[in-house]
Amino acid sequence: MTSQETSRRMKVLLILFCISSILLKINGEEDYELDPAGYLVYCPCMGRFGNQADHLLGSLSFAKELNRTFVIPPWVEYEKGALKSKQVPYDTYFKVESIQEYHKAITMHDFMENIAGKIWPEGQRTSFCYMERKKLKVEPGEVVVPGCNAKDGNPFGPFWDTYNIDFKKSEFYAPLHFDVHNTIIGKKWQSKYQPHEWPVLAFAGAPAHFPVQLENLELQKYVQWNDEMANKAKHYIKNVLPKGAFIGIHLRNGLDWVKACEHIKDSKQLFSSPQCLGYNNEKGLLFRELCFQTRELIIRQIKRVVKKMNSNNPRNTIKSVFVASDSNHLLPDLSQSLERMKITVHKLEENNPHLDLAILGLSNHFIGNCISSFSAFVKRERDIRGFPSSFFAYPKDTSRTKHEEL
Repeated sequence: MTSQETSRRMKVLLILFCISSILLKINGEEDYELDPAGYLVYCPCMGRFGNQADHLLGSLSFAKELNRTFVIPPWVEYEKGALKSKQVPYDTYFKVESIQEYHKAITMHDFMENIAGKIWPEGQRTSFCYMERKKLKVEPGEVVVPGCNAKDGNPFGPFWDTYNIDFKKSEFYAPLHFDVHNTIIGKKWQSKYQPHEWPVLAFAGAPAHFPVQLENLELQKYVQWNDEMANKAKHYIKNVLPKGAFIGIHLRNGLDWVKACEHIKDSKQLFSSPQCLGYNNEKGLLFRELCFQTRELIIRQIKRVVKKMNSNNPRNTIKSVFVASDSNHLLPDLSQSLERMKITVHKLEENNPHLDLAILGLSNHFIGNCISSFSAFVKRERDIRGFPSSFFAYPKDTSRTKHEEL
């Protein structure tokens, strides 16, 4: 065969390959290669967005250590009055390709549609948990077999049902754990659960710590808003807020939060408090105002930040404050207190916590709640970008406390 004939044949093969690829895309099909190293799946079934975001980073790190493809779960959301959780695809808010820059990954939908049937057949699916999870409802005379009961309760059942997943068996993985940074546990996982026998590790809960481990904070750089969310945030800032710099604040003051703050007196850390107190309390101890602030404290701190920022950058002074909150945005109080400084106060007209997050991430300065995982998401994102942030009531104003005691 001459070189010209070889060249023609290669061109024909290339054309046929391109045609077949186009036809596959037209038919909505893609050629997914199977990962011989296996897959990692889990239910993000603890808490709301902030908690799930912490777990996402830890689970992603865990999947990389095991060298398994990370199956990106949807966000589990709870609509008011609904009996079951709602599963919202990851890429509704964030870019899948950004996760893939760090480690091989696929969405839960694509995994179930294109991979699961080939390596994880129905009737042979096993759920993983550290130890037995008690069954919520036991029928009279029923013989209870110890298991993960991975689908018991909300959101567990609705999550797996969204993808028509049922489990035939349970696997208790104790005493293994997820701290892959400070131990050799990763190798132990790989040795015990080899991919040719266990192609899919499906966890009843996230294989990660809460709050997010210190070593995983930098993974926030791979959680990037998709173009739609980023553009919405920029549009709001440009077209709703007055021209000029703005401060973004996050307030936690709902009844459930007030009750949660009662645990302060019995704890060294609470929720995301390590973000300001340090993971070993090297930067301070818990106190009530760190969790729940008075209106006076909030207003006083905003004014301090405004004065400092205006002094440091007189050509781009603060013109507005954007407020995100789970309950009371305090708009009347803040507006009245900041009126003399010619600063307006704003919030979204409709509840949209994800857009809140995107806008807060772009503020000239962010003031959050040290205990809140919602605030923690904003703080991590801003740290990656080098944007300034602070927390309400932190550091503790000891001089004011002593004065009040006198």
